[in-house]
Amino acid sequence: MKEWIGRKCFSAVHQHNLVYNTCWEDPRLDRTALRLGPDDTVMVITSAGCNALDYALQSPKAVYAVDMNPLQNALLELKKSAIRNLAFDDFFQVFGKGFHPRWNAIYHDALRPSLARADQVIWDKRQNFFDGSTRRRSFYFRGTSGFFAWMINGYLNRPPGLREAVEQILSADSPEQQAQIYEAKNVSKQLFSKPMRWALRRDTTMAMLGVPRSQRMQIERGYPGGIGGFIQDRIETVFKKIPLKDNYFWRVYLTGHYTPECCPEYLSQVGFEQLKSGLVDRVSSHTNTVQGFLAEQQRAVSRFVLLDHMDWLYENHPDLLTAEWQSIINRSAPQTRILWRSAALEVDFIDPLTVTAAGKQVRVGDLLRYDSELAEQLHVTDRVHTYGSFYIADLMDAAA
Repeated sequence: MKEWIGRKCFSAVHQHNLVYNTCWEDPRLDRTALRLGPDDTVMVITSAGCNALDYALQSPKAVYAVDMNPLQNALLELKKSAIRNLAFDDFFQVFGKGFHPRWNAIYHDALRPSLARADQVIWDKRQNFFDGSTRRRSFYFRGTSGFFAWMINGYLNRPPGLREAVEQILSADSPEQQAQIYEAKNVSKQLFSKPMRWALRRDTTMAMLGVPRSQRMQIERGYPGGIGGFIQDRIETVFKKIPLKDNYFWRVYLTGHYTPECCPEYLSQVGFEQLKSGLVDRVSSHTNTVQGFLAEQQRAVSRFVLLDHMDWLYENHPDLLTAEWQSIINRSAPQTRILWRSAALEVDFIDPLTVTAAGKQVRVGDLLRYDSELAEQLHVTDRVHTYGSFYIADLMDAAA
């Protein structure tokens, strides 16, 4: 019954909502792991499109952003239209500050005409996402994950001194200073109150953040203290051990905006100008499953960034997970590299999958050569720091 309720909560939240207003995966890790060259083609789960644009800045041949949720792809298309049609200051006001006082005019005059009809319909209904007219003024407080961020920001304003402490931590010059402030201001006790711990154990709360029950249960089974202990330990690591000066992931959710010094590469002036010069045209969005997209794709793909969606597939549709890996093998280019993340501390459900390669049945694990050393080195530096594990694997030739 709990699993059924969990799935219903997740489906209700995701079915007709923008879930992710920013990507929650650190592309700095991906840049090192992917080793993109001019002949590479990349397939990535769209999410909010930030990382698809980041990969484009590395000048691969093409970036295919694939997502089953049309609203996620519509967000990427809105960003692409804004890159093509806005000056940098207006672009940063919209996607850096999270709102623009002239949004309605900008949208109708500069952005809407270049959007596909389906994307126009989506944004026509959501113009207040960027106009700053509601209590949730910033776009980064919109969507389901944004709503949770907005509630957290309200919570930070309640205990005396907690908001001030968080702002001091964000402004600290080093992890050592961050840790000193965290301990001196007793942030842990104020932040992880009993009501907060209760909320973090709820399926509805996790669904708002894009975490299905299957992922939560993986953490419950594998981490001392369960999901509550995992979240507290990860947040304390971010606040006390990882430099926050350039940690735009946590900054935007704790403040509702980026700064010019702390933002994704596509929001920097240099990145914006590079994308505007033509690199943005290498990014395309596709509303489909990974398997469905690859079945329609004619060109081979040399880099796959699968995020963490396989956690959900394995728990709910293991047959589709096998079919997805079969499609990856069918459409992969020589020397293909695959990245994925997981809520679990260790993924044990990929290698045993059975697929057909070079005319014979093989285990997926027999086709993968893991770069575990590099993955671990990168994982500990992850600025987001909310995933249990990170994987880098090269796809081997089955005939070799």
